[in-house]
Amino acid sequence: MPAKYTLLPLSKDSGRSRNALGRSDATKRSAARLKIFALLITACLFYGAFRLGFAARLPPFFGEDIQCSGENQTIDGLPSHYTLPSGDKIPSVALGVWRAAKNEVGRAVKTALCNGYRHIDGAWIYRNEEEVGRALKESDIPREEVWITSKVTIHSIRQNPLAYKSIKLWNTFHAPDDIEPVLDESLRRLGTDYLDLYLIHWPVAMNDDGSYDKDLTEDPYPTWQKLEELVDKGKLRNIGVSNFNERRIKNLTANPLKYKPAVNQVELSFWLPQPELVQWSRENDILLEAYSPLGSSERVRDSLNVPEVKEIAAQTGLTAAQVLISWHVQRGTIVLPKSVTPSRVRENLHVVRLPDDAFEKLEQAATSHKPSRGSNPSKNWGLDFDIFD
Repeated sequence: MPAKYTLLPLSKDSGRSRNALGRSDATKRSAARLKIFALLITACLFYGAFRLGFAARLPPFFGEDIQCSGENQTIDGLPSHYTLPSGDKIPSVALGVWRAAKNEVGRAVKTALCNGYRHIDGAWIYRNEEEVGRALKESDIPREEVWITSKVTIHSIRQNPLAYKSIKLWNTFHAPDDIEPVLDESLRRLGTDYLDLYLIHWPVAMNDDGSYDKDLTEDPYPTWQKLEELVDKGKLRNIGVSNFNERRIKNLTANPLKYKPAVNQVELSFWLPQPELVQWSRENDILLEAYSPLGSSERVRDSLNVPEVKEIAAQTGLTAAQVLISWHVQRGTIVLPKSVTPSRVRENLHVVRLPDDAFEKLEQAATSHKPSRGSNPSKNWGLDFDIFD
């Protein structure tokens, strides 16, 4: 027999319960909407942060993926390192970070390190040492495995050097008393207690009024003595110069040096091969480093389209950039290609010994035209002489 159901009248209390349940459901729905809204706001904030260039300040989890090749790039048939007078071995190819913009340089350094680079070339004046230091730390590569170069920019000021913001910082801190505070600032920013290599950036010492200090420019021995002292303190492993010609190096080394310049970093490219300086440096055991190795930024395209370079690239299966970088190392110099583009960073560490005839053809082509310098700031600095004379 079918069961019988009796409908009972709802009490007032039952009605109140239904209303309460309805209100409870509405509250839950409102809370869910608020949560969704909060998530959307959070997502928009992070998106805005990336668009505004704050990504480098976020924790690594929110950073962009770093593209690694899965295996280190190769240096085939050419030196992967050179040995300095100290016995230290300096990698023959470095990532240069000049003109690498904020929030780009860190990614470039990480990309370089995870693809086999172990040499980062920077400078105080580049104003990106803090981001470089953060990238080095986040790479988890032991400090002793990465060669770090920086440079002191020289100016005989007596005020607080770290508060001096003028473009004349390009040549600040030559005065011996100014050097160690600036070095300490670089060490702090880079997150290390020593540098593998420290260079005098330019052979010019400036005074507070913008004029140049003639005595310290012609004979930077007092500056060099301070660098030697910092080697003895353990803050520097090796010291050298940058943008010095043969005459200026001879002026310096005529003094009773405790440590000889290990390195001279200069502009070297197809357009400015400087064969005499290359030969003299080799004979005097001073290692040259080539900045702007593909030509100054305005001439990179010209360099990559040189007929001899394109011909050798087709012959060897290398890119034009790889041909030029390989040529530099084959000349016996360290090479400092710079890029923030991940594919180019990886490309630049594939270095191969060129066939002898190809190397000689490129050397002949480079030394047969009138040399053209891409960087000469003498006039912009108001000097009444050419730095390179």
